[in-house]
Amino acid sequence: MKKNEKIEKMTEQEWADAAAWLSGEESADGEAARILLSEEGDIMKKWNDLRYTDTERSIDVDKAWNKLNQRIESEKPVIKLPQRSVMQSFLRIAAMVIIVAGLGWLAFEVAAPEKVIVASASDEKNIEVLLSDGSRVYLNRDSRLTYQGNFGRNSRRVTLEGEAYFDITPDPSRPFIIDAGNAKVRVLGTSFNVITDNGNNEVEVFVSTGRVMLSSNDGSQSMTLEPDFIGKLSADNSSQERNINTNYISWHTDMLAFEGERLSEVFADLKRTFNIDIVAADADINDFRLTSMFDNQPKDTIIQVICTTFNLRSVRDGETYSLLLR
Repeated sequence: MKKNEKIEKMTEQEWADAAAWLSGEESADGEAARILLSEEGDIMKKWNDLRYTDTERSIDVDKAWNKLNQRIESEKPVIKLPQRSVMQSFLRIAAMVIIVAGLGWLAFEVAAPEKVIVASASDEKNIEVLLSDGSRVYLNRDSRLTYQGNFGRNSRRVTLEGEAYFDITPDPSRPFIIDAGNAKVRVLGTSFNVITDNGNNEVEVFVSTGRVMLSSNDGSQSMTLEPDFIGKLSADNSSQERNINTNYISWHTDMLAFEGERLSEVFADLKRTFNIDIVAADADINDFRLTSMFDNQPKDTIIQVICTTFNLRSVRDGETYSLLLR
């Protein structure tokens, strides 16, 4: 009889017998299970694949398989199964299908390491994540970093949602890859900022040191970014330009420097740094120009400095500041 023919001709009762025997019923007939395991080569292959799987757990595959084979060879059908109901028989068949078809899935579940997820809340920033290779990631507000529990063993790959600043430990043999939604970021060792959606459906990357490759998931678009450049990539467009905003990563450094910037631009930087809204009650206020430096100073202090400089007063409502002429 040809390979798999015996399986194709197995009756409903034989499938039920095999499922019952494999599930451990002492009274079950193992003959059907012997047919199944001897004819279905995929089961042995998938079982053997377990020994080569990268997993944190120690699995003696040979011992487990030999034990199963010994049971098949040693046990003989001595007790006939009692008559089962149609529903019981159906459940046995379903169990057998799961055993046969799901073994590959089981191997994956046993082998796959757990995922590590680090997330920041809307009022948190600079949440530091130290990876096993020494790389550091700093999450901005409402952001999430996901990576495998065995990160760095065979590869260095993470997934980002939101915004983060990366300081990557150099390793020429293992590039660091960031899945950033609609694009991928690939580096060997450098520091840079990634935004998975800048509000225009673009992945945005700013490079502080080193070189960064930004590419679309399908590989149709790609660019290499040098220090001080910002790259933007969407589904149908890509661009890069030199960054002229010295406060681009102020959310991470908490350092702000202004040299004659219009207050409207200052307000935008403060929004990005502290997640606050500043509203000018008089439109002329937006055109006032500020020259000042702030190093890790609280937002309320910065607002007060602006008010003192231009003879303004502020009214706060939650995280919104209204600036008025005196």
